[in-house]
Amino acid sequence: MALLDLLRRWGNVELSVVSVNHGLRPEAVDELALVADYAAKHDLAHDILHWYWDGAGNLQKAARDARRGLIGAWANTNQLTHIALGHTKDDQAETFLMRLARGSGVDGLACMSLTRDSGGLTWLRPLLEITRDDLRQHLRDNNVLWADDPSNEDPRFDRVKARQMFETLTPLGLTVDRLAQTATHMQRQQEVLDWAEAQVGPLFVLDDVGDMVADRAALDAAPEALRTKALADVLCQISGQIYRPRFRPLQNAHSAVAPTPLHGCLILPTKDSLRVTREWSAVRKEIASPNLRWDGRWRLHFDGENQLENLQIKALGKEGLAKIPDWRDTGHVRQSLWATPALWQGDRLIAAPLAGLSAGWTAQLLRT
Repeated sequence: MALLDLLRRWGNVELSVVSVNHGLRPEAVDELALVADYAAKHDLAHDILHWYWDGAGNLQKAARDARRGLIGAWANTNQLTHIALGHTKDDQAETFLMRLARGSGVDGLACMSLTRDSGGLTWLRPLLEITRDDLRQHLRDNNVLWADDPSNEDPRFDRVKARQMFETLTPLGLTVDRLAQTATHMQRQQEVLDWAEAQVGPLFVLDDVGDMVADRAALDAAPEALRTKALADVLCQISGQIYRPRFRPLQNAHSAVAPTPLHGCLILPTKDSLRVTREWSAVRKEIASPNLRWDGRWRLHFDGENQLENLQIKALGKEGLAKIPDWRDTGHVRQSLWATPALWQGDRLIAAPLAGLSAGWTAQLLRT
């Protein structure tokens, strides 16, 4: 609410407002009504999106990922280019503490950035230098109603535990300001790593099935901080995930001698190379219509006028690959081909361009 009020008062942007009801608390209906009333009072467009948790995985992570996905899709539908988020200095400090507890390296401990480009959108965090108390005071001073989510006081969640830790840490000098400052120092170190990575050249190169491959000798010769950063970047690049994997699994994956799943990808080590491909199990339920994005980075295109109906883009998978006897002529690794886009008509395989069955279709990699 504070972010919305500040942006409206600033007046230099055209605002559209979106709220997400996660379906977790009945009170959310009344809380979102506060947003709707504010938007109506100031003639702002306001939409409410709905999400329901299936009970799988970590609730807060699932809700965060779903919220970002819903808002991103809403922004694209409405031809918006920028999304403003309300993260504060307190969030910065809490995130630092949580990642410190997980053993994160420089990338994880670096502060949240003011801007981030992802999914064709620019995500903004204009309140990172402002505390929650300052925002609450702004709302009081301007008679703006707001609601406090009771889950923000629920000690079952790691973020709440981190928040409660400040009562112990503050007398030691580990204040919100100090931890946020340390996160900024980590961001500067991250910039040094980015610079060093650019100087030595990319450790991973892209091949024509969308895999990233590194020469094992060159990778092993790089400083550990540099090679783990490069591997983390590649995993995010292929999976489309924003947040990096944790340091220990990342470190273990680099030294693995057998195929290792991580972060929606499959790491395939050999004596001479380290290949990162999309993991089939991560995309086996992905479905798209022809000429639309599949898995966020592929599009299949027919070179002519397609006469077939009821076509869907799905992963090729093991069963699909078995239908292509000459797939080995492509020279590609079977695990890589399992996760590539194929065109299906029910159970009938129509085309798999990257596996050698084109049938007039081509595959275009949209995000590298």
